[in-house]
Amino acid sequence: MTKRLNIVLAIVLCSLVALPARNPAYAKDTWVSVRSNNFFLVGNASEKEVRQVATRLEQFREVFSRLFPRMTFTSPVPTTVVVFKSDSSYKPFKPVTDGKTVPVAGYFQPGREVNYITLTTEKREENPYAVIFHEYVHLLVNNTLGRTSIPTWFNEGLAEYYSTFDIEDDQKIYLGNLISSHLQLLRTSQLVPLDKLFAIDYYSLDRNKHDARGLFYAQSWVLIHYLIQGNEGKRVNQLGVFLDQLRQNIPAEKAFRHAFQTDYAGMQKELRDYTKQHSYRGQTVTFERKLEFSAEMKSAPITEAEAQAYLGDLLFHIQRPEDAKTKLEQALALDSKLAMAHASLGMVLMQQKKFSEAKEHLVQAVADNSPNYLAHYYYAYALSREFIAEGQPVYNLPAETVRIMRVELNKAIALKPDFPESYHLLAFVNLVTGEQLDESIVMIKRAVALSPGSEEFMFVLAQLYLRKQDIEGARRVVEPLATNGADPNIRARAGSLLASISSAQEAMARFREGQEKRAPNVVVEMETAEPAIADPMSYLRDALRKPETGEKQIQGTLVRIDCDAKGIIFTLKSGSGLFRLKTAKFEEVDITTFAPDVAGEITCGVRKPENAVVVCYLPGSDARAKVEGTIRSLEFVPTDFKLKP
Repeated sequence: MTKRLNIVLAIVLCSLVALPARNPAYAKDTWVSVRSNNFFLVGNASEKEVRQVATRLEQFREVFSRLFPRMTFTSPVPTTVVVFKSDSSYKPFKPVTDGKTVPVAGYFQPGREVNYITLTTEKREENPYAVIFHEYVHLLVNNTLGRTSIPTWFNEGLAEYYSTFDIEDDQKIYLGNLISSHLQLLRTSQLVPLDKLFAIDYYSLDRNKHDARGLFYAQSWVLIHYLIQGNEGKRVNQLGVFLDQLRQNIPAEKAFRHAFQTDYAGMQKELRDYTKQHSYRGQTVTFERKLEFSAEMKSAPITEAEAQAYLGDLLFHIQRPEDAKTKLEQALALDSKLAMAHASLGMVLMQQKKFSEAKEHLVQAVADNSPNYLAHYYYAYALSREFIAEGQPVYNLPAETVRIMRVELNKAIALKPDFPESYHLLAFVNLVTGEQLDESIVMIKRAVALSPGSEEFMFVLAQLYLRKQDIEGARRVVEPLATNGADPNIRARAGSLLASISSAQEAMARFREGQEKRAPNVVVEMETAEPAIADPMSYLRDALRKPETGEKQIQGTLVRIDCDAKGIIFTLKSGSGLFRLKTAKFEEVDITTFAPDVAGEITCGVRKPENAVVVCYLPGSDARAKVEGTIRSLEFVPTDFKLKP
């Protein structure tokens, strides 16, 4: 009995051991890359399927560009497309909200240095291209024309219109197909008056209720639909005129009247009639030649390590840093010298403020003069972030950090001259240090030419003009940002800068006016005349801030400003010695200029040139900090000014 039982157990155990042989592990995915004119694709789908996705995207870009033939739409930030063979392989790389995976069929993730498009080739009810096409329109419009100059209704309406793009036989194009949810909402709601619709910007749109946002998108869509297809297509050419007007900084209402030869009320009536019609037709265009791009594409296999690196970088860009870190470490386990994996992992660690570890990986990424331009850019960017707090003003950078950043950014520019962020960061470094300003203006203008819609680039250009003491040049650049900026942060900073410029100019105007009124250095003989003013600087003395209780006032030469985590030290030459005054932050100092060659932001470091100043301070020596007091006000004055006559 016992012996028989042992035999049965042995048979069972043998069966269990043999079981995996009858169920082998799945083979690893084979990954392929395809490079087209405007996209780089990687995927575990078949090469044929990846090429089909590339063709579809290139066809869309070509058709969109043909609507506005007088414009060249640019996208200098590269776009990587990840094509998954199935929804199950796609799911781990979808966005996550509140711990739950967002059930999308495809998405577009914009970025400063790379954009990502993802989708699966597995057939699904939801069209993965709709949201991709919508967001790609935004990329082209914003980069070429800018969110500052393009009204929100136009941007969103155009993106919705093109989201329904379809193509048959690489030749027959379908545009403006019906979006039933929009049409249903329009027919059950009252249209928003166009003056109110046109006044909505992205800032207010984000704060509207869901229903109000839905109506905004629907009405913007139907308005673009009407302008392109309604009225027998008579208004489609006027769209190009409207855009040209906006690019010339002509106010939107004036541009609208000029382009469409009607006012808002007239267009409102036309739109109301259009939405009441019983049927909508899409636009069908058949090109003489097929839109084929396959012959221009280059395919190549990629290694498992490279595939994991791309997936890790994707996860990093959709704000999943821990998952990204796992994938990138897997890539490096397979190939310890893979530059792109080191670069992306360095950025993940930098974002987590693990600067020491981040720099180790970024140094590896740029080793042996890596041909990966992003690796050099990432290294420079990470070095800057070590000393720059998000949303805080920048006062200084260590000299060695500046040297390394310049080397790496120049390498990045040499490897990819059409990547604007390298010029932007290098110009910003020089803005902080106050060096190579002429070269930096050329560089940031190059970045603006590559990406005309960037408000951040324009703001740096305004600051560079101020550093060069070109106040009028700075005002011309910063005014549109302060009044029409789409980015609330840029708009606020531009407004503050514009206020500083205006304050300085007003102070100088008052000073000059006082000089003109009181400067005649002649004796007037009339008995009713006031005595002549022998000292033309007396008006400026009257305009200076008066010391408050407990404060003292001195005149000197500002030679340097030192900044660190402990605070800010102003060093002045006064008399035969140096005078050091402290403050916790610049905002606590009342700064005014009465000197025409000084304006704009005050930065840390040695003053080049040194400046004549008058300061008020609260005495109080600090042996450890070696200071004579706390500075309360700093006023820049002409070099020939004397505090006492």
